[in-house]
Amino acid sequence: MGLVTILDDEVGRLAALNRYDILDTGHEERFDRITKVVEMALNCPITAISLVDAERQWFKSQRGLDVNETPRDMAFCAHTIQGIIPMIVEDAFEDPRFSQNPLVLGDPNIRSYLGVPLVSPDGYNIGTLCAIDTAPRKFDDKAIELLSQLAQLVIDELELRQRSDKPVETGSLPR
Repeated sequence: MGLVTILDDEVGRLAALNRYDILDTGHEERFDRITKVVEMALNCPITAISLVDAERQWFKSQRGLDVNETPRDMAFCAHTIQGIIPMIVEDAFEDPRFSQNPLVLGDPNIRSYLGVPLVSPDGYNIGTLCAIDTAPRKFDDKAIELLSQLAQLVIDELELRQRSDKPVETGSLPR
């Protein structure tokens, strides 16, 4: 199956996501640790592991957000999963895709975004690892590489979780 076919295969993408049986599960320290590292390393007030299903983006782990999900049509991450490279938005007010987005105009006041697709072993973009700031920002190559490496770690953890079939639910890490 060619790459273009996989990116256009929403049914296959949703099946790949659902194989992980992770949507609407509780906090797991292994994922919370990754968003904490992103927050600390990139000095971003908002970080998330976002899984995108048919109607919403759901956060397996998030820091700096008071919600567990948002509608897919408002999600920056829904744009990120449509490609194969990291998506960078330096100033959401200046980006025609997002300038009128409620997440930009109101809480959480997104101004800049870096998202890396979470790619399943069979090649489907099931979500993103993202770093979000409330100020305009340029993300350098080091930040992109860090997020890319950690995105692969998220997939590795999803694979381990699926194999063990025994999620370990815990409280959030201390902030």
